[in-house]
Amino acid sequence: MYDYLIVGSGLYGAVFAHEAMKKGKKVLVVEKRDHIGGNIYTEQIEGINIHKYGAHIFHTSNEEVWKYVNQFTEFNNYINAPIANYKGEIYNLPFNMNTFSKMWGIVTPEEAKNIIEKQKKEIKDEPKNLEEQAISLVGRDIYEKLIKGYTEKQWERDCTEIPAFIIKRLPVRFTYDNNYFNDRYQGIPVNGYTAIIEKMLMGADIKINTDYLVYKEELDKLAKKVIYTGPIDAYFNYSLGELAYRSISFENELLDIENYQGNAVVNYTEREVPYTRIIEHKHFEFGTQPKTVISKEYSKEWKLGDEPYYPINDSINNELYNRYRKLAEKETNVLFGGRLGEYKYYDMDKVIEAALKACEKELS
Repeated sequence: MYDYLIVGSGLYGAVFAHEAMKKGKKVLVVEKRDHIGGNIYTEQIEGINIHKYGAHIFHTSNEEVWKYVNQFTEFNNYINAPIANYKGEIYNLPFNMNTFSKMWGIVTPEEAKNIIEKQKKEIKDEPKNLEEQAISLVGRDIYEKLIKGYTEKQWERDCTEIPAFIIKRLPVRFTYDNNYFNDRYQGIPVNGYTAIIEKMLMGADIKINTDYLVYKEELDKLAKKVIYTGPIDAYFNYSLGELAYRSISFENELLDIENYQGNAVVNYTEREVPYTRIIEHKHFEFGTQPKTVISKEYSKEWKLGDEPYYPINDSINNELYNRYRKLAEKETNVLFGGRLGEYKYYDMDKVIEAALKACEKELS
């Protein structure tokens, strides 16, 4: 008899498994996919660690989380500095003095502030949609070139049809600083993310290619308690309705050249280009391999059977989630956690924080 059956081998499940085993607990991990690691899974092609489910850049300001994850691997000093390609014009992200200098030919923060403030005045009343909200925050030029097309591809609708609350704020820096994150600690694991999960799960029994919800009755008999990190609505067989997500599809190419785009992340911000961005994986680890692998990302509406990536936390879906949460609270031997179990977008450091908090409560 296992102490814990952990459904899902992503970061939340792996942290819980590791901490439970440290306390002498016997753990079984079941994973629907044919590999462990959830969405942070990396696989090697031509000696390059490929982020199979999209770019994952570890960043945190929480020193405890940074120390925790460094037990399992060494991180390099990669700094995320994405660029935007708008009709062949290249701009730095997040919006900073390099962006403004390129866009307007100016050099001082005061000049940039004056232009933005002047353009913001176009919106006189409370913003009624995302377009008006964006212009009220950063002005029309930045909106037209760097926000409009990218956002419309992400949501598959015009910015005038997207609610204003989607972008409550936009990061604007009046310094020449291309570091995307403000967090103190940042980097990429030198051996890829899969190696971290393998170390966390050392000592656990693992079943891959096993859909817990299909074999729930027999699997539940194997353990005293279940840690469930799958979609909460799927657990209850969608009895109250389906929660909505955005999904992503990837188009990977192995290219017989050393360097395709000169940067790990390039966003394509015009609507006419069908993909939202291209990831060139080797640049996460300063690779010098003779070949390169790129991934084009396409945003799409989620449907059953697709991988759910981003929860759509509007009022309708949040209300539905809260109803499922009330059902979940009645399940005495099941703990729901992680991005899908809590219907919440989590950065990796926040997943670790949440899992450690659950461990503290459950295992102490």
